[in-house]
Amino acid sequence: MNEISDRNTDRRVAPGRGWLALSPVIVFLLLYVAVSVILNDFYKMPIAVALVAASVWAVIIYRGHPLAARIETFSRAAGHFNILYMIWVFILAGAFATVAKEIGAVDATVSLTLRVCPPQFVVPTLFFAACFISLSVGTSVGTVVALAPLAVEIAQTVDGSVAFYVAVVLGGAFFGDNLSFISDTTIAATRSQGCGMADKFKANLWTALPAALVTLAIYMVMSKDSPAIDLVNDSNPWLVLPYLIVLATAIAGINVTVVLSLGILSAFVMGAVNGFSIMDMAGYAGAGIDGMGDLIIVTLLAAGMLGIIKAAGGIQFLLQGLSSRIHGKRGAQAILALLVGLVNLCTANNTVAIITVGGIARDIAERYGIDPRKSASLLDSASCVVQCLIPYGAQTLLATSLAGISPASPFPYLYYPWALAAMIVLSIIFLFPRRLN
Repeated sequence: MNEISDRNTDRRVAPGRGWLALSPVIVFLLLYVAVSVILNDFYKMPIAVALVAASVWAVIIYRGHPLAARIETFSRAAGHFNILYMIWVFILAGAFATVAKEIGAVDATVSLTLRVCPPQFVVPTLFFAACFISLSVGTSVGTVVALAPLAVEIAQTVDGSVAFYVAVVLGGAFFGDNLSFISDTTIAATRSQGCGMADKFKANLWTALPAALVTLAIYMVMSKDSPAIDLVNDSNPWLVLPYLIVLATAIAGINVTVVLSLGILSAFVMGAVNGFSIMDMAGYAGAGIDGMGDLIIVTLLAAGMLGIIKAAGGIQFLLQGLSSRIHGKRGAQAILALLVGLVNLCTANNTVAIITVGGIARDIAERYGIDPRKSASLLDSASCVVQCLIPYGAQTLLATSLAGISPASPFPYLYYPWALAAMIVLSIIFLFPRRLN
C-alpha cells in the first residue's frame, strides 16, 4: 500500500493541469451547493443533474485521450467492485425498508420504542443506539440501513423534523465507523501508519468520545421539554421481529448483504403470517428497489467523475501541494488532517482517501516526529468528518433516499462531525494526548 502511494508521489503535476483536473468537483459544488444556497432551497437543483453536468465536464477536460478512452476511464471507475457492492446494499436496503414498512414492522418497532423510552430520551437514545451499533458492526452504512427507516417513522410519529432525526443516525453511525476495530477505515489507517488497532483506538478516544458526549448533551437539552406522546396500541408486537433480526445480525458482525437478506426473508414470513400475500410483498419489494433508482444513478455518476479526476492527476496535485507546505509538528498534523479531508472530498469515500494518502502521510509523520498512533487517528477522524458532511457520500445518500428528503437536508443538524472536527483542531493545537507527543 505504501509503495504504491510513494510511487505516485514521484510524479509531479503542474498547477494548471492539477486545477483543471479538480475542476469537475468545483463545477458540481457550484451547481448543487451554491445554487441551492442562493435559492435557499436544496430541492430545486437535483443532485443527479449537477453530477451529470460535472461528469460531462470531467470527460471534456480529460485531455490527451480519445473520447472512447475517456468514457472507458469513467466507466471503469463507476463499475468498480466497491461501487457495485454498494449498489447491492442499496437494492436490498430499499426492498427491506419498504416491505417492513408496508407489513407494519416499522410502526410496531416505533410504537415499542416510544413506549419504552420517555419522550425526552428518544433522540439521545437513537443517537446512542447508532453509536453502539456502528461500533459493533464497524460500518456506517450498516447502521444507516438498520436505523434510518426507524428514525423517519419516529420523526413522523412525534411530528418532528425528518432531516434532524436522520442527522442523529448519521452522526452516531460515523462515531463507530471512526472507532470500531473492524471498521475498514481503522484497518486502512493502522496498516498505512504501522500501528496496532488497540493503540489507535486509545488515541482516537481522546477526540471521538468527547465529541460524542457533547453531541449527546446537546440532544438531551434539545429534548428536555418534549411533550408526551399519545399512542394507539393497535400494532402486533411480533412484527418487531424483522428489525430485531436485522439489529442482532448486524451487531454480530455478519456481512450487511446477509443481514438485509435475512431481514427481507423474515419480513416476508411475518407478512405471510399476518395475511399479506406473497405477490403483494413482492410488489412492495419491487417498489422499494425502484425507489433506489435515483440513488444508484447518483452513485455511478459520482464514482465515474471522481475516477477521471484521479486519472487526470487531481488527487496527486493535492498530495504534492499540501505536503510541501509544512512547518513544525503542529503544521504537519494539520496538513495530515487537511490532506485526507480534501482527498475525501474528491473521492467521496473515507477508506479510499486514507489508502490514497497513507504512504505520504507516513513519510510526513516520520519526518516530523508524529507518533503513528496519532497520525492514524488523525487520518481516520478527519476523513470521517468530511464523509459525514458531504451530501454525495454513500451514507448520506442512502439515509436521505430511505427518508425521501434532499441529501443536503440533514446538514444543519450534523452536530457530531462538527464536534469531532473541533476536537481534532484542539488536539493539534494543544498536542494531546501528551503521551503521543
